[in-house]
Amino acid sequence: MRGFLASSIGVATAAALALPLALPTPALATPSVGAAAPVTPAGSTQSLPLAPLGPSGGRIPGVPGMSAAPAVPEARGLAARDVASFSLVGVVWDDAATALLGRVQVRTRALGTGTWSGWQDVETHNSEHAADPDAVERGTGRVRGSTAPLWVGASDGVEVRVQADTGGPDTRAPAGLPSGLRIELVDPGAARPVTVVDGKNTAALPGGDDKGDSAVNLPDMSMEAAESSEANVPHAPLGALEITELDKADSTADAILAAEGNLSEAARPYIGPRPRIVTRRGWGADESLREPGFGYTNTVKAAFVHHTASGNNYACKDAPAVLRSLYRYHVVSEGWRDIGYNFAVDRCGTVYEGRAGGVAKAVLGAHTMGFNTDSMGVAVIGSFASTAPPKAAVDAVARLTAWKLGLFGADPRAKTTLKSGGGNLYKKGTNVKMNVISGHRDGFATECPGRLLYNELPPTRTTSARLQGR
Repeated sequence: MRGFLASSIGVATAAALALPLALPTPALATPSVGAAAPVTPAGSTQSLPLAPLGPSGGRIPGVPGMSAAPAVPEARGLAARDVASFSLVGVVWDDAATALLGRVQVRTRALGTGTWSGWQDVETHNSEHAADPDAVERGTGRVRGSTAPLWVGASDGVEVRVQADTGGPDTRAPAGLPSGLRIELVDPGAARPVTVVDGKNTAALPGGDDKGDSAVNLPDMSMEAAESSEANVPHAPLGALEITELDKADSTADAILAAEGNLSEAARPYIGPRPRIVTRRGWGADESLREPGFGYTNTVKAAFVHHTASGNNYACKDAPAVLRSLYRYHVVSEGWRDIGYNFAVDRCGTVYEGRAGGVAKAVLGAHTMGFNTDSMGVAVIGSFASTAPPKAAVDAVARLTAWKLGLFGADPRAKTTLKSGGGNLYKKGTNVKMNVISGHRDGFATECPGRLLYNELPPTRTTSARLQGR
């Protein structure tokens, strides 16, 4: 996920940043080990400002949100402290256009045990996962700069340190840090129980499977049946979980679209089998967080594969909680209208609905800055720069793309042309030819989706096409 920034300021002295004691660590209090605040059903976000740990310098005239480069690297942090329970961390700052050139490290205390982790690095460059520069979503005034999120598991203590780069050979001066640095501690909240059956996450939904209640994931129905009544979109009892009118309307619309797709399959025969998809209700999305309404693009010509860069330290049964945390981080902490990805895939190969609007529709996401139009984004939950992605996850990407690209007549082995909306590789308005199944790095200068996941894309294209019957 790290963006490659063409700036000598961003070239840090490796030895300096490699030292774990590069930042002064305040004297640690001995945090008490007791019962943390209970997990809230809807989840929560604690946002704590980071205080100076070293020289802060002045401000650079004419450069909003950026500190002047001090004589020594600027450092900010948070001393070890008790906090309410959380499971995911990230750092945000005021100006989304300002890069954080430096190193972010956190350590956390496991909930109720008193055991502190070692220092963990947080991926600092995350701006490439966002809406296009001119998109309405970026003009709300709520969007912030941010690191990638890091899943740490249930915790009740945290310590943070952020150090600016030490400077490059051309500048001879260290970088400053963005203004408004805060640590975001995300609690995913509780959701319906999830079990694992044959390596698949299975939400406690009607029939005991993870198909969810969206009609697009139910057996195909005729157009007449879909149009006749929303009673044709069955909703079995879901315990205490209320079925809202929005759920019903979305389900009916998806059912009609699915029926339309079936009626036209003769003209578009290369559509892979629809995979099992855990809907937003299945993984427990709090729909009150996101903006109302949905955004759509014209078609789906390409699929961009990502990794979340949130680490691999999660069990498959915890994937819905990871997803709820990512969703809350994208919306509450980063200021996006909804989760950025159209789909997510966990290490066991379970596919999850991402951004709201209908899994069979061309929903406009915020996943590949410059190329969100006429594309979809699928993120494999984890970090794959130095860790190989599980085969189950790679296979799931092939199944998902075979179906979704097939709905829009796209051949996974082919190339397509997309027009850039602006980014660090292609200027706005540039027509770019790229693979129908591309990695994030093909549209933006970044490490995402990680070298080892990126290397799996060529065989994924072949498998996806085969599943389409090509």
